[in-house]
Amino acid sequence: MTASSPTAVDTRLGLRGARGAILGALMLSTALVALDATILATASTTIAGELGSFEQVPWLFSAYTLAQAVTVPLYGRLADVFGRKRVILAGIALFVLGSVLCAVAWSMPALIWFRVLQGLGAGAILPMSMTIASDIYTLAERAKTQGYMASVWAVSSVLGPTLGGVFSQFVSWRWIFWVNVPIGAVALLALWRRFQEKERDGEREPIDYLGAVLLTGGSALLVLGLLEGGHAWGWASPQSILIFGGGVVLLAAFAVAARRNPHPIFDLRLLRRRVVGASTAASLMVGVITVGLSTYVPIYAQGVLGVGPLVAGFALASLTLGWPIAATLSGRVYLSIGFRWTSVIGALVVLTGALLTLGLDASTAVWQISIPVFVIGLGMGLVAVPTLLAAQHSVGWGERGAVTGTNMFARSIGQAVGVAALGAVVNALTTVGADGTPDGAGLANAMHLVFWCVVGCAAVMIGTVLLLPRDKPVRS
Repeated sequence: MTASSPTAVDTRLGLRGARGAILGALMLSTALVALDATILATASTTIAGELGSFEQVPWLFSAYTLAQAVTVPLYGRLADVFGRKRVILAGIALFVLGSVLCAVAWSMPALIWFRVLQGLGAGAILPMSMTIASDIYTLAERAKTQGYMASVWAVSSVLGPTLGGVFSQFVSWRWIFWVNVPIGAVALLALWRRFQEKERDGEREPIDYLGAVLLTGGSALLVLGLLEGGHAWGWASPQSILIFGGGVVLLAAFAVAARRNPHPIFDLRLLRRRVVGASTAASLMVGVITVGLSTYVPIYAQGVLGVGPLVAGFALASLTLGWPIAATLSGRVYLSIGFRWTSVIGALVVLTGALLTLGLDASTAVWQISIPVFVIGLGMGLVAVPTLLAAQHSVGWGERGAVTGTNMFARSIGQAVGVAALGAVVNALTTVGADGTPDGAGLANAMHLVFWCVVGCAAVMIGTVLLLPRDKPVRS
C-alpha cells in the first residue's frame, strides 16, 4: 500500500489542491486532540459541582491519558497492515462517539468511562495525522507545510481554555464535548472522500493478537501505576506492587512472544536502529520536560508568586507559543544542516532555558517566568519535529506507522514518568492544602528541585540527539 495517486501528482502546497484538502482534514483531526488537552481543565470544577464526586475529577484526565497512551503503538502497527485511512477514520469516529456520550453523561463514573472511549480515538488520531503527512509530502515539502500542523497547537492553547471557561460559565460544560462533533464530522468526511490509498500488493501480514493483548495490558498497568502512584495509593502499598509487578510480567511476556513472532504487533528490533532508538529516547525526554513545566509552572506562579490562575496560565502559554514557532522554522534548518545538528541546537536551547529557570525565586515577577519557558518551547520545536521526521525518513512505508507510534508512545511514557517523579519531589518537600495545591514555605525549595530536574533531562536530551547518525542536509 502506498500514498494515493491523486496526491502524488499534485505539487501544490498549503491548503490548495487535493493534498490541501487532506492537510486541512488532518489539521481538524489534530484540533480535536489539541483542544481536549486544554479545554476540560477550566471546567472540571463546574463538572464536579453538577455530577458530584470531586475526588474523581483527576480520573477524567488519567483515564483519557491512559487509553490514549497504550493504544498508540497498536494503531501504528495496524496502519502499516491495513492502511492509514481506515485507522484514522476509526479513531475520529471513536473520538466523536465518546464526545457525544460525554456530553450526555449522567454521572461522574459514566463520564470517566466515556473519556476512555475518547482516549481510544485520540490514540489513533495523532500518530496517523503525522504519518499521513509524511506519506503525502516529501521532506522538503514538509519543511514548508509543517507550520500548518504546528499552528493548530498554538491556536488551541489559547482557544481551549477560553472556550472551556465560556461554555462552563455561560452555557453548559456539556458544550465542551458537543463542539467536537462538527469538527470531527468535517474531518472524517474530508478524509473519506479525498484521501485515497492504493490497495496493498500481496497478502496482508497476520495480526499478532497475543502480542497486542500483552503489550496493551502491560503498558496500561505501567502507565496507571505511574499516573496514580503516590496519589490514589502509596508507592510501597500492595496496590502499587501488584500493578507494577503485573505490568512487568506482561511486558516481559510480550518481549518473549515478540522475538518468536515474525510479525509482532510492535517490533522491538526497530529500536536497535540507531536513528529510531535515538529519536525515541529524545521523545521520552520531551515528555518528561513538557509535563514538568505544564504541571508545575502554574503551581509555582500561584503558590510562590501569589498570582491568580489566569495569569499563571498565561505564564505557561509562552511554552506553547515558542514550540510551534520553532517547529515551523525547523524545516528550513534541517534542510540546511540536517536532522542531527538541528536537534542538537534545539537540545542546547532547551538546556539554556532550563538553566534560566534556576534564577527564579519568590521575588521574581510573573512575566519573567515566560522568558525561560519560551526559550524551552523554542528548543522543543527544534527537537521534537526533526527527530520524528528523521525516524520516519529512515524507514519505508510499511514501517512508518510503527515508528511514529513508537515515538509518540515514548513521549506518553515520559509524561507519566515525569508526573510520578516530579510529583514525588514536590510532595516530599511541601504540604497539600484543602484545594489539593501544595503550599507552605517548602514549595519554593521544591520548585527549585523541579527546575534542576528539568536541567538534568535537558542534558540527557543532548546526549540522546548526539546519538543520531550524522546526516547531510535534506533535499528530498
